[in-house]
Amino acid sequence: MEATKIHSLAEFLHQAELDKREVTRITAENPELTVEDAYKIQDEIIKIKLEAGHSIFGPKMGLTSEAKMTQMNVTEPIFGYVFNYMKVQNGGSISVSQLIHPKVEAELAFVLKKDLEGENLSVEDVLDATEYIFPALEIIDSRYENFKFTLPDVIADNTSASRVVLGDSLRKPEDFQSDLVGATIFINGEAKAFGTSCAILGHPALSISMLAAMLSRKGKSLKAGEIILAGSLTEAVRFNAGDYISVKFDGMNDVSFHVVE
Repeated sequence: MEATKIHSLAEFLHQAELDKREVTRITAENPELTVEDAYKIQDEIIKIKLEAGHSIFGPKMGLTSEAKMTQMNVTEPIFGYVFNYMKVQNGGSISVSQLIHPKVEAELAFVLKKDLEGENLSVEDVLDATEYIFPALEIIDSRYENFKFTLPDVIADNTSASRVVLGDSLRKPEDFQSDLVGATIFINGEAKAFGTSCAILGHPALSISMLAAMLSRKGKSLKAGEIILAGSLTEAVRFNAGDYISVKFDGMNDVSFHVVE
């Protein structure tokens, strides 16, 4: 796909986020769009955001469950980026008027103590490079109508990145089994979704390994100090103004936020 078209589609999706407006998936008019093209559009969106004065908070993984990968007919997850303006304080508020049709997912976040790069990294390699693991909530908010999209669409849309709420339970990877963490999403005290961290590719560290491999093929690497969202333990749950979302993680403090207009 030509560079001018790549830029035009990136501007289109970026403006949809700014306008808080859902749009028709871009593959509807561009059925030839490939995954490679989609990452180029994502790169262009990142450039637009950086030029606007935002900074990258860290990478995030998507499609990290075997069932979801099978559904989307892919053999590895996808990735995007979280920006500084997306961060919400634990216990803080999220305004639905600033979003389109948000959903919440329970995640685990990794903080690296040394760089990671290359392919075929083992779980042990990743855990050895990890300083802390802690709970987080990702708010996804696809810019596409009714959350309907193909794989290239969601990659181009920066994997629906919108907001992130970071927990405060920093755990050393050697102190617990990070593949056996359960999480339950409560909305107004009612349990809405449950999952365990083994749903993230069998082990969340494998998600970090796959991200390192995908970045390596692009000549990039994961850096010490980066905060990386490994993927969702649970299904994504829709919320509305007035809701109170609290997520309980096994062996960790709750992570929560209020929803306002």
